[in-house]
Amino acid sequence: MQNPWLFHLWTLLGLLLVGLEDYGSFSCLDEERVALLKIKDAFNYPNGSALSFWDDEEVDCCKWERVECDNLTTGRVTKLHLHDIREPKLGEFDFFLDASLFLPFQELQGLGLENNTIQGLKGELKLKKLQQLSLAQNQLTEIPSLGALLSLNYLNLASNYLKNLSDFNKLTTLRSLQILVFRNNQITGNLPPSIGTFTSLKSLSFANNELNGPLPEEGFCGLRDIEELDLYSNNFDGSIPLCFSNLTSLKFLDLSSNRLSGTIPTTLFYRLSSLEHVSLSDNHFEGSFSFSSFANNSKLQFFELDCNNRMLKIDTENPPWTPLFQLNFLRITNCELNEPSRVMPSFILTQGNLRIIELSNNGITGRIPTWLLKNNSGLQFLSLGGNFFTGSFVMNSDHWFGNLYWLDVSMNKIYGELPPLIGFIFSNLLYLRLSDNEFQGTIPPSMGDMRNLFYLDLSNNNFSGELPVNLIMGCISLRYLKLSNNAFEGNLFKSEWNLTNLHQLFMDNNLFSGELSDGIMKSSQLEILSLKNNLISGKIPNWIGNLSSLEYLVLAGNSLQGSIPLSFSGLQQLKLLYLSANYLHQIPPGVNLSSLLYLHLADNELDGSLPSFISRLSSLISLDVRYNKLSGRIPSWLSSLTNLRTLLLKGNSLQSPIPAELCQLKNISILDLSFNNLYGKIPLCLCSMPFREKNPLPIDGAFSSYVVGWSMPRIVAYEYVGLFGVLDYPMATNVITSVSENVQFLTKGRSNPSLYWLSQ
Repeated sequence: MQNPWLFHLWTLLGLLLVGLEDYGSFSCLDEERVALLKIKDAFNYPNGSALSFWDDEEVDCCKWERVECDNLTTGRVTKLHLHDIREPKLGEFDFFLDASLFLPFQELQGLGLENNTIQGLKGELKLKKLQQLSLAQNQLTEIPSLGALLSLNYLNLASNYLKNLSDFNKLTTLRSLQILVFRNNQITGNLPPSIGTFTSLKSLSFANNELNGPLPEEGFCGLRDIEELDLYSNNFDGSIPLCFSNLTSLKFLDLSSNRLSGTIPTTLFYRLSSLEHVSLSDNHFEGSFSFSSFANNSKLQFFELDCNNRMLKIDTENPPWTPLFQLNFLRITNCELNEPSRVMPSFILTQGNLRIIELSNNGITGRIPTWLLKNNSGLQFLSLGGNFFTGSFVMNSDHWFGNLYWLDVSMNKIYGELPPLIGFIFSNLLYLRLSDNEFQGTIPPSMGDMRNLFYLDLSNNNFSGELPVNLIMGCISLRYLKLSNNAFEGNLFKSEWNLTNLHQLFMDNNLFSGELSDGIMKSSQLEILSLKNNLISGKIPNWIGNLSSLEYLVLAGNSLQGSIPLSFSGLQQLKLLYLSANYLHQIPPGVNLSSLLYLHLADNELDGSLPSFISRLSSLISLDVRYNKLSGRIPSWLSSLTNLRTLLLKGNSLQSPIPAELCQLKNISILDLSFNNLYGKIPLCLCSMPFREKNPLPIDGAFSSYVVGWSMPRIVAYEYVGLFGVLDYPMATNVITSVSENVQFLTKGRSNPSLYWLSQ
């Protein structure tokens, strides 16, 4: 039998432990619970319903969501996570938060108020133990009264509507501040030298504001503990203060997208051995800069420099040096690099961890450096466009670069055929741009294995042959396909066509022939279709009118006959219709294209009167019907097209006086009525029209440019985890493309405006 005394001893110990547990556990104070309910009411004024789980049914507010308490010693509230509380439907009501609501929280250490449309604080926050405060993503227009928060070490006022720093000095009492964030506001003026009073600062961000003037040397030089300095996208000018080289704790330095000038100090980086992230892009630096400045930087992971104005000469070779770092991100663009040799930076040979490399528009010579891919197996982004690389693009079948999502070697002098297994080697590419080189031969069928490809540009090369069936069937993710200015041939849009996600298609200036087939109907989201200058024949098919998303249709320079189909009335998004240089002879009067901005029908066989459907194109900006067989009068209804900037009627058989109603075209820049059979007097009012003075169009060729953008999947290739949060650097996610059309005509100076109109 067990000892009964031992049993009673264990029982007593158990009861004692339970008692101690109960004694050490506190429920929240009543005054704090009442204060929380008042805060709830304030956030819900006048008719919101947020924080419904804060109620009287649960007496212990320490168990409420978004509330943290010290349950071991005081039972008081220590943190409030009040981000994203105020409902969007209340945005029409002003919201100034009463600071006195927080007075009962004597032990509060953290307060998050992000994204609540707060326009300001009424009164002063007086929380002597508060260490962290975030008012980011609100609607503050002034810096709140926060000078009494003497324990504060983190203050985030990012993404508000702050206009200036007139109240900045009220923050200088916060001597414990280590992290100060003013990113994404609208702050103008100079950065005050009093920034130097925050001697404990480790992280400072004024990125994406409108600050100007020089960087205050008096202010920055005292920040000896600063680790992160983010001044991206402002208007700072002058030179980089020499004292920056004394900020030896610096890990993150972003001075990009400003107006800084002068030289980059040669000694700037020698002592900054802790640097991990450096961005100096998009400034106005000049002189020379040697990459050997980074010889002592073993921790560098990110370097970015876009020279912008090409006044800065970059030398990566002299004096000789050996890098201690392994970069993840390298971007050097638009620079005078390694003049006069223009050699590829040799230090890159030592790098094996690169994920993003962009060396575009530097004038680099030599053979295409495919070794970059082999040395950096984790590479995700490679852009070498706009250089003078030569040689063939050789890739063996044993190479596979499955991590690579972006490849751009456009605008070089690369020749030869594409690797037969290119679709296997780069099977996960999203973006492939090989344009403006000297490639030749056919497209390898393996390219159809690129099932994730969004963007493909092979334009301006010497490719030939028919499009492989594998391509038009397999690249099912394609949204942008550009094959312009090659020698491709064969019939278009075969039945195998399966590019169901295609938005933009450029196949102009090739040798495609035959009639248009309806396989393109599977590309129902098509916005741009350009087939200019091919050998396409037959009639314009009715089914084009079913491409309801079409905005730009370019079929000029072919052998199309007949009329424009009445089904074109289904193209209600159409902005540009370019059918010049065909054999069209008729446009049904019932065609309705209400969104049309640009109508180009020159060099056809249109006869009779000017097509009446044009009178309904109230948004029309440019009308070109030159070199047709139009006859009759210049219709007075042209004056109703008040947005017209270009009116070209040259080379027809129009017979009438020039109607005075044309003087009502107040936005007109170019008017050409020459080579017709016009007669009578020129209306005097034409002489006072502001040709080329109001919204003039360029007259040197590219008179219209239509910019279209779309998004690619967002893939983060590099991120910096800092004290101020996480900054990620995705591969380019927005692709901007343009459609430019040329109109050639004789122009004369403003001194003799009648030369625009006289018939000959």
